[in-house]
Amino acid sequence: MGNRFTVLSKDTPIGYFFEAMYQSGFYWNFLGLSQVIAGILLMTQRYALLGTLMFLAILSNIWIITISLSFTGTWVITSLMMIAVVILIIWDHHKLLPLFTYNRSVTVKMYPDPGRSWMVAGMIYTVCFLGLSLPGPIQKGLQQWISVGLGLSVLFTFVLTNYKAYKNRGVLLKNHI
Repeated sequence: MGNRFTVLSKDTPIGYFFEAMYQSGFYWNFLGLSQVIAGILLMTQRYALLGTLMFLAILSNIWIITISLSFTGTWVITSLMMIAVVILIIWDHHKLLPLFTYNRSVTVKMYPDPGRSWMVAGMIYTVCFLGLSLPGPIQKGLQQWISVGLGLSVLFTFVLTNYKAYKNRGVLLKNHI
Protein backbone atom coordinates (compact mmCIF):
# COMPACT_ATOMS: atom_id res chain seq x y z
CA MET A 1 0.00 0.00 0.00
CA GLY A 2 2.98 2.29 -0.51
CA ASN A 3 4.20 2.04 3.10
CA ARG A 4 7.58 0.96 4.42
CA PHE A 5 7.94 -2.67 5.41
CA THR A 6 9.78 -1.91 8.63
CA VAL A 7 10.49 0.97 10.99
CA LEU A 8 14.06 -0.13 11.66
CA SER A 9 16.73 2.54 11.58
CA LYS A 10 18.85 2.94 8.46
CA ASP A 11 21.88 2.39 10.68
CA THR A 12 21.26 -1.38 10.71
CA PRO A 13 21.93 -3.52 7.61
CA ILE A 14 18.32 -4.71 7.57
CA GLY A 15 16.91 -1.19 7.91
CA TYR A 16 19.27 0.10 5.21
CA PHE A 17 18.28 -2.73 2.89
CA PHE A 18 14.54 -2.15 3.28
CA GLU A 19 14.94 1.61 2.92
CA ALA A 20 16.83 1.07 -0.36
CA MET A 21 14.07 -1.27 -1.58
CA TYR A 22 11.40 1.25 -0.60
CA GLN A 23 13.21 4.08 -2.36
CA SER A 24 13.33 2.03 -5.56
CA GLY A 25 9.66 2.91 -6.08
CA PHE A 26 8.34 0.76 -8.91
CA TYR A 27 10.35 -2.31 -7.90
CA TRP A 28 8.92 -2.14 -4.37
CA ASN A 29 5.36 -2.12 -5.77
CA PHE A 30 6.23 -4.82 -8.32
CA LEU A 31 7.36 -7.16 -5.52
CA GLY A 32 4.14 -6.65 -3.59
CA LEU A 33 1.94 -7.10 -6.66
CA SER A 34 3.84 -10.27 -7.65
CA GLN A 35 3.25 -11.75 -4.19
CA VAL A 36 -0.47 -10.97 -4.35
CA ILE A 37 -0.78 -12.51 -7.83
CA ALA A 38 1.11 -15.65 -6.73
CA GLY A 39 -1.18 -15.94 -3.69
CA ILE A 40 -4.32 -15.64 -5.82
CA LEU A 41 -3.01 -18.26 -8.26
CA LEU A 42 -2.22 -20.59 -5.35
CA MET A 43 -5.85 -20.41 -4.22
CA THR A 44 -7.08 -21.76 -7.55
CA GLN A 45 -6.96 -25.37 -8.68
CA ARG A 46 -6.24 -24.72 -12.33
CA TYR A 47 -3.33 -22.27 -11.86
CA ALA A 48 -1.92 -23.48 -8.54
CA LEU A 49 1.23 -24.85 -10.16
CA LEU A 50 1.91 -21.50 -11.84
CA GLY A 51 1.36 -19.78 -8.48
CA THR A 52 3.72 -22.27 -6.83
CA LEU A 53 6.46 -21.61 -9.39
CA MET A 54 6.00 -17.84 -9.02
CA PHE A 55 6.10 -18.15 -5.24
CA LEU A 56 9.24 -20.30 -5.47
CA ALA A 57 11.02 -17.53 -7.39
CA ILE A 58 9.83 -14.82 -4.99
CA LEU A 59 10.48 -16.84 -1.86
CA SER A 60 13.95 -17.92 -2.99
CA ASN A 61 14.98 -14.28 -3.01
CA ILE A 62 13.37 -13.59 0.36
CA TRP A 63 14.95 -16.71 1.84
CA ILE A 64 18.45 -15.73 0.67
CA ILE A 65 17.94 -12.17 1.99
CA THR A 66 16.89 -13.40 5.44
CA ILE A 67 19.89 -15.71 5.63
CA SER A 68 22.46 -13.25 4.26
CA LEU A 69 21.34 -10.31 6.42
CA SER A 70 21.17 -12.48 9.56
CA PHE A 71 17.52 -11.84 10.37
CA THR A 72 16.82 -13.06 13.89
CA GLY A 73 14.43 -16.01 13.63
CA THR A 74 12.92 -14.95 10.29
CA TRP A 75 15.16 -17.34 8.39
CA VAL A 76 13.41 -20.21 10.20
CA ILE A 77 10.01 -19.06 8.95
CA THR A 78 11.25 -18.55 5.39
CA SER A 79 12.98 -21.95 5.48
CA LEU A 80 9.71 -23.62 6.49
CA MET A 81 7.95 -21.73 3.70
CA MET A 82 10.58 -23.03 1.24
CA ILE A 83 9.90 -26.58 2.42
CA ALA A 84 6.17 -26.01 1.86
CA VAL A 85 6.77 -24.72 -1.68
CA VAL A 86 9.00 -27.69 -2.50
CA ILE A 87 6.25 -30.03 -1.24
CA LEU A 88 3.74 -28.27 -3.51
CA ILE A 89 6.07 -28.73 -6.47
CA ILE A 90 6.55 -32.41 -5.62
CA TRP A 91 2.75 -32.74 -5.40
CA ASP A 92 2.40 -31.52 -9.01
CA HIS A 93 5.64 -32.97 -10.37
CA HIS A 94 3.74 -35.03 -12.95
CA LYS A 95 2.69 -31.78 -14.65
CA LEU A 96 6.32 -30.69 -14.98
CA LEU A 97 7.66 -33.97 -16.43
CA PRO A 98 7.09 -32.98 -20.09
CA LEU A 99 9.48 -30.06 -19.57
CA PHE A 100 12.31 -32.37 -18.53
CA THR A 101 11.96 -35.18 -21.07
CA TYR A 102 13.60 -34.87 -24.44
CA ASN A 103 12.46 -36.88 -27.47
CA ARG A 104 10.20 -39.06 -25.35
CA SER A 105 6.48 -39.28 -25.20
CA VAL A 106 5.13 -38.49 -21.75
CA THR A 107 1.58 -38.97 -20.59
CA VAL A 108 0.37 -36.48 -18.01
CA LYS A 109 -2.04 -38.12 -15.60
CA MET A 110 -5.46 -36.58 -15.56
CA TYR A 111 -6.97 -35.99 -12.19
CA PRO A 112 -10.66 -35.41 -11.68
CA ASP A 113 -11.85 -31.90 -11.08
CA PRO A 114 -12.39 -31.15 -7.41
CA GLY A 115 -15.88 -31.83 -6.14
CA ARG A 116 -18.29 -29.12 -5.09
CA SER A 117 -17.54 -29.72 -1.40
CA TRP A 118 -13.84 -28.91 -1.96
CA MET A 119 -14.71 -25.72 -3.82
CA VAL A 120 -17.08 -24.65 -1.05
CA ALA A 121 -14.42 -25.52 1.55
CA GLY A 122 -11.91 -23.35 -0.29
CA MET A 123 -14.32 -20.42 -0.31
CA ILE A 124 -15.06 -20.89 3.41
CA TYR A 125 -11.33 -21.01 4.18
CA THR A 126 -10.68 -17.87 2.15
CA VAL A 127 -13.48 -15.86 3.77
CA CYS A 128 -12.65 -17.06 7.29
CA PHE A 129 -8.92 -16.48 7.00
CA LEU A 130 -9.47 -13.04 5.51
CA GLY A 131 -11.78 -12.23 8.41
CA LEU A 132 -9.30 -13.57 10.94
CA SER A 133 -6.38 -11.66 9.41
CA LEU A 134 -7.93 -8.22 9.77
CA PRO A 135 -5.39 -5.96 11.45
CA GLY A 136 -5.62 -4.90 15.05
CA PRO A 137 -6.23 -6.60 18.36
CA ILE A 138 -9.48 -8.44 18.90
CA GLN A 139 -11.82 -6.53 21.16
CA LYS A 140 -14.12 -8.25 23.65
CA GLY A 141 -17.73 -8.60 22.71
CA LEU A 142 -19.05 -9.01 19.18
CA GLN A 143 -15.64 -8.97 17.50
CA GLN A 144 -14.42 -11.76 19.78
CA TRP A 145 -17.48 -13.89 19.01
CA ILE A 146 -17.05 -13.32 15.29
CA SER A 147 -13.41 -14.47 15.52
CA VAL A 148 -14.42 -17.57 17.48
CA GLY A 149 -17.15 -18.30 14.92
CA LEU A 150 -14.71 -17.96 12.01
CA GLY A 151 -12.21 -20.23 13.75
CA LEU A 152 -14.87 -22.84 14.43
CA SER A 153 -16.02 -22.61 10.80
CA VAL A 154 -12.49 -23.40 9.64
CA LEU A 155 -12.22 -26.30 12.08
CA PHE A 156 -15.64 -27.72 11.12
CA THR A 157 -14.90 -27.42 7.39
CA PHE A 158 -11.51 -29.08 7.83
CA VAL A 159 -12.96 -32.01 9.77
CA LEU A 160 -15.88 -32.46 7.38
CA THR A 161 -13.87 -32.38 4.14
CA ASN A 162 -11.16 -34.67 5.50
CA TYR A 163 -13.79 -37.11 6.79
CA LYS A 164 -15.34 -37.19 3.32
CA ALA A 165 -11.91 -37.75 1.75
CA TYR A 166 -11.17 -40.55 4.23
CA LYS A 167 -14.54 -42.16 3.57
CA ASN A 168 -14.08 -42.01 -0.23
CA ARG A 169 -10.40 -43.03 -0.36
CA GLY A 170 -11.28 -46.52 -1.64
CA VAL A 171 -13.07 -45.07 -4.68
CA LEU A 172 -10.09 -42.85 -5.47
CA LEU A 173 -7.64 -45.74 -5.20
CA LYS A 174 -9.77 -47.95 -7.47
CA ASN A 175 -9.86 -45.21 -10.13
CA HIS A 176 -6.06 -44.80 -10.17
CA ILE A 177 -5.11 -48.46 -10.35
